[in-house]
Formats: sequence, C-alpha cells, structure tokens
Amino acid sequence: MSIEDVLVHIKNLTELAGVSGSEDNVRAYIKEKIRQYVDNITVDSIGNLIAYKKGRSSKLKVMLAAHMDEVGFLVSGYTDAGYIKFKKVGGIDDRILPGKRVLLGDKKIPGVIGSKAIHMQNDDEFESNVKLEKMYIDIGCDKKDEAEALAPLGEYIVFNTQYSELEGDSIKAKALDDRAGCAVIMELLKNTYDFDLYGCFTVQEEVGLRGAEVAAYAVNPDIAVIIESTTCSDVSDVEEYDYSTIYGEGAAISLMDKTTLYDRNLVDFIYNIAIKNNIKVQLKKTVSGGNDAGPIQRTREGVKVATISIPCRYIHSPVSLINKNDLFSCLNIMKLFLKQIKDCPGLK
Repeated sequence: MSIEDVLVHIKNLTELAGVSGSEDNVRAYIKEKIRQYVDNITVDSIGNLIAYKKGRSSKLKVMLAAHMDEVGFLVSGYTDAGYIKFKKVGGIDDRILPGKRVLLGDKKIPGVIGSKAIHMQNDDEFESNVKLEKMYIDIGCDKKDEAEALAPLGEYIVFNTQYSELEGDSIKAKALDDRAGCAVIMELLKNTYDFDLYGCFTVQEEVGLRGAEVAAYAVNPDIAVIIESTTCSDVSDVEEYDYSTIYGEGAAISLMDKTTLYDRNLVDFIYNIAIKNNIKVQLKKTVSGGNDAGPIQRTREGVKVATISIPCRYIHSPVSLINKNDLFSCLNIMKLFLKQIKDCPGLK
C-alpha cells in the first residue's frame, strides 16, 4: 500500500474543479488511475463512477462510497460595470467570502470576490456581515458584455487554492471534503478481497446526497462504508465537550447524524479493529449534518452502513486542513476491516 500514491492523488484531486453537477474532471482523473485495478467501470446517468472489483467469492457485496463534488458557486448575472453576480452551490458561510480568489469555468479565469470597501460603509453596514447578494466577482472587465462572453450564465466557480503541506503533518487544500475519501478508496481498490467490492465515487452530495441514492440502488450492497471528511472543532473558544472530532487523534467513526442511525454491530467492529491494532481512532461526538450514508441505508430493503471520517478543520472553505496521521488511520483501519469483514457480527 503506497502512502505516497494517496498523497499524490489528494494533491491532484483537490486542485481539480468539481462543483456539484460538474464533477467531470474529477471523474476522468479517478477513472484513468483505477482502471488497471478493477474489473469494470460504469458511469450512470447522473454521473456516479462505479468501479467493480470481483472477489474470490460473490456471496457478499460491499460498497465503499466517497463523493467527488465540492462546494462552490455559479454565475447568476452581471452588472453594467462588468462585475459578475453569483450563487452558492452547497453550504458556504457568507462571512468568509470577501477577498477570496476564485477560478471560473474550464478556462480557469481568475477572479476576486468583492464587496463595498470598508471605507465606504455606513455605520449599519460596518457593524453587520456582508450578505451574498451584496457581493460580486471582479475578473477585470469593465463592461457587461465582456464579462458575459468570458463567463456565461451557469458557469461554475471554485476557490483558487493550491495544495500545500504545513508544519505538524498538516495538509492544506480546498475540497478535502471529500477528495481525501476518494483517494482512500482509490488505494483500497488495488487489493483483491473475499467478496465483491464496489468503489462508488458519487456526485451531488453537497446539494442533497443525490448521487449516492442512485448508486446504491444499482449496486444493492449488503454493507456500505462511507469514507468522508468531517468537522473538526477543537479550536479556540470551543469547549472540549463540544468538540466534534480532535485533530490528529485518528479517524472518526460516526454513531448517528441527521440522516443516519448507524449499524451498531458494524460501528463496534470497525472501532475495535483499530483499538486491537493500536491505530488511533475516535468516535464522532456530534450528531449534526449528514452524508451519503443516509440514502444508502434506506435503499431497497435497507443496507447496513457505517461512516469513517477524516477530521477536517475549516471545512467548506478555501483552506481546509487535514492531518496526515488521521488520513493514514482511516486508510489502515479500512484495510484491516476489509480483510476481516467475514467476522463482523450480524451479516447474512
């Protein structure tokens, strides 16, 4: 198992544009890199990439899922002065946006999110947060038709962030939610298992968990494990009892969230594998949010699901952080789980 390959994939994947509904570049990259390790690859009508890996036995079907899409924006209009108006795709905090650099479309046209200068604001404006409708993107045009020609209505927009490694084993990038999960599954597909494995790289998770529902219906798995990035709130001014996860303390296993009550046999089995093998692991303490596990769990007659996540600081922003040790914890736990899955209680 190559840790270097995983890091290279994360770098390459996070520097691609793949806003929900426009995952083409991400899908093409993954397809090219995994094709030699799997028996079949399909792309369904909604855009999910489903890789099938035949096992030594076909008595059990296991689905691994990670979403390809990222939060971002799309062009919604123009001003006469050539500024671009835009809407959010997925959950992004308006307060982080002014001054951020972005790239528009496949041409990667650079732009900056702007708003009224602080020197021009009245007292009420100064004391309140700037709302999205008061912002615009400046790409250097001074006429409406120029901006429209470069960035037509509906053009996708992503944050302009380069991958880099910081001190203390930290990785900084955009879209670590969930390109890190995609990289983990890409690595796991290199091995052969005692069951049929389906690596599902889903679309449109950030706008309603849409792709996973379609993929799970097609695969009809016995078990599904979602590989995610999740909130990490061990920062200043947050009480320890309110931490969701702790940075550097290992992959996090969910018990419950707003879309899923996880299969306890599966959760305990995965958690205990980590403990027995001295791999750092933690239980996610909050139950907010949700992920692809929700629609997968409710597919057809129901699916046993678990989610294992990489703690991610500043998630859904231009500069998310993950810790390499948490990434490797996730990868190593999943490697052992897939080898020992036949011993998991409650399986058919």
